[in-house]
Amino acid sequence: MDALFEHWQAWVAEIQGPNGHWRLFLMVFPYFLLLEVPFNLLVLLGTLRWFVRRASATPRHLAYYPRVSCIITCYSEGRDVELTLRSLVEQTYPGLIEIVPILDGAGANRETTEAVRRFRASQRLPGNRLLRPLAKWQRGGRVSSLNAGLAHSSGEILINVDGDTSFDNDMVVRMVRHFADPAVPAVAGSLRVRNARASWVARIQALEYLLSIHMCKIGLAEWNLVNNVSGAFGAFRRSFLEQIGGWDTHTAEDLDLTLRIKSYFRRYRLRIPFESQAIGHTDAPATLVGFLKQRLRWDGDLFFIYVRKHRHAFNPRLMGWPNFLMLLLGGLFFQLVLPFIILGYSLVALYILPPAAFVFYALLVYALYLGLASLFYLGLMLMVSERPRQDLALIWILPFYPLAMYALRCWSVVAILNEVLRRGHEESSMAPWWVLQRANRF
Repeated sequence: MDALFEHWQAWVAEIQGPNGHWRLFLMVFPYFLLLEVPFNLLVLLGTLRWFVRRASATPRHLAYYPRVSCIITCYSEGRDVELTLRSLVEQTYPGLIEIVPILDGAGANRETTEAVRRFRASQRLPGNRLLRPLAKWQRGGRVSSLNAGLAHSSGEILINVDGDTSFDNDMVVRMVRHFADPAVPAVAGSLRVRNARASWVARIQALEYLLSIHMCKIGLAEWNLVNNVSGAFGAFRRSFLEQIGGWDTHTAEDLDLTLRIKSYFRRYRLRIPFESQAIGHTDAPATLVGFLKQRLRWDGDLFFIYVRKHRHAFNPRLMGWPNFLMLLLGGLFFQLVLPFIILGYSLVALYILPPAAFVFYALLVYALYLGLASLFYLGLMLMVSERPRQDLALIWILPFYPLAMYALRCWSVVAILNEVLRRGHEESSMAPWWVLQRANRF
């Protein structure tokens, strides 16, 4: 211990020497920015490419109207499910849409069950709309509901949605057109936060959905690198889903299914488009506690899916080199490793730097992240937003956005440790404990 202390004193003295400030700079410079900045520029370049391609594209009319089944997972949404049902009935899609609400735990889920029954009794549906509710009296969880919908429905294209999510009336038209290409097994849809005015927590999430999810997927889709098809809103080709066995149990079923699909990318030359103009509107947690609980599950699930369940997927022979490298960078590094680096950097810098130097570095990093967020926001307003007046109302959140994302990165450390030490995915609200406990352990 004495030798270690003497070594520490010598190191501090060296830093305080004539050229110590340069050594200090090299020690505490946030090197993770050397990877984050290029990644963000890749997304922005992809978004610019998407904008130019869309502006110069010749409109094409495809007479492709396959039968579509919308599987709605319903559990404790109450009357919100009526808005979801109405938005699907009012779709402009000329083909047949089969609407399948899956009432999970229907005996205890009485308010939602009654809402579906009331909607069915009060509506006269057009001839190309079918409403086929399915009551599951024993609750089995989200994956159980999705697989029940897969077995109960008959559409060539399946769109899975949450019971508290509503849609623009051209959503089905925009999603389905991608499946005219036989190389497309799935399409990712775009989500907006519809309760953004509920609280500052909801406003932060509204901006996050636009910048970190919507813009990111637009940019990545241009390089066929979409990282996830949202469980709240995604479309799939039935034949492909049946070929790979439908949804799998545990939690984070959206990322699980996306990785399983990507395992076929190299063999069949597949691609997953992102339809930025197919818009769903969902409610985000309006309280800080609810928000942190949600992210505790989301970020903990990332470790379970990437490390425990799908280690074999990290293989360029399965998904090809571009998606393999993106999985390493965007999955393992940015989502599992970087939170620890950022938290560790903050603690080390706080410990070894003089107060003035710490403030300088903190402001430097904040300014860089604010600049990136502002660049993304500018790109959103100039190239992407279909609701510019609504999105402009979020501009005052922008100065707080880097701070919120920093806090979320630190919270990710808690979520990952919760999964590593306590297998937190087995405590998910997405399924009853007896379903998760009886699943295969990884």
